[in-house]
Amino acid sequence: MKIREKIEQIEGLTLIKEAALSVTSIGRERYEPLDDIRTIFMVDRDRIIHSKSFRRLKHKTQVYIKTSGDHYRTRLTHTLEVSQIARTIAKAIGLNETLVEAITLGHDLGHVPFAHNGEEVLNKLLPGGFKHNEQSVRVVKLLEKDGKGLNLTAEVIDGILHHTGFSKLSQKASTLEGQVVKYSDKIAYVNHDIDDSVRAGLLRYEDIPLEILDMLGYSHGDRIGTLVKDMVQTTINNIENNRIEVGLSKDTDKALTDLRKFMFVKIYNGPVLKQERDKAKFVLYQVFDYFINHPEEMPELYKNVVKHEGIERGVTDYIAGMSDDYCLGLFNKLFVPKFVIY
Repeated sequence: MKIREKIEQIEGLTLIKEAALSVTSIGRERYEPLDDIRTIFMVDRDRIIHSKSFRRLKHKTQVYIKTSGDHYRTRLTHTLEVSQIARTIAKAIGLNETLVEAITLGHDLGHVPFAHNGEEVLNKLLPGGFKHNEQSVRVVKLLEKDGKGLNLTAEVIDGILHHTGFSKLSQKASTLEGQVVKYSDKIAYVNHDIDDSVRAGLLRYEDIPLEILDMLGYSHGDRIGTLVKDMVQTTINNIENNRIEVGLSKDTDKALTDLRKFMFVKIYNGPVLKQERDKAKFVLYQVFDYFINHPEEMPELYKNVVKHEGIERGVTDYIAGMSDDYCLGLFNKLFVPKFVIY
């Protein structure tokens, strides 16, 4: 018996019957022989970690706050925090922790430079609009490995696609593991963005409505602990009552929703960061326009996208893959005059 088969047996014996088992995965678009040691979801996790787009996350902004400190979140540290939260929840419920890990590590690969400011710009410029979750799927299916893609399993791609959206009407992932990731993403970013905003001097803890703190907790760790424990217990109760879905209790869900709304008003769309948001958007508009008029200067991968899907799609894919630093460096190279001594 191969080691992979032993791991698959352990999954079958230890996970709840509603969990997504490696052995019953829908599989990949392109056939591949199974690994001797790793399950199919372990292979997906490893492919994402070793991808170029994953490495670029360390230089992509989480919330666009211009800082020189080492302690502010990036897309990479955000991804790791989401992974930790989601794996804890999955383990406690009895879900497939490896599938959860693969989805979390890949969920933000499609995020653009300058966080949601960049997404807003590309959403206006790309015909049909732009969403970072859909771009993450493009990355793993079409752009990584010089256009070959990572050939991930259907369950991982589904979880990446459906990780976003706070509305009750937004589509759910087909697996409970994917649903865990969606909630864990919200739990992570709302709370660590508070932490970063306080550190940057843009927010005080006493600004947060008292009823939210009373419900969730007064410290970063307490709030995450409350949300994780509530989700674990609520989801277990749901499953025991034949409601096969991940969720929070009514009061805790409202508190998280209210906290998120507060952050949108105070920080994400607030007046303090407006000047920096406008600068970031200006940079992206200029860079986008430049490559619309000079597509021959893009790397070969994106020139191929232009041939098959059009100029706007190719330029969007190129810019979406850039880190903040790379995009700023490119802007300076293209538009900032150089001093010449005669």
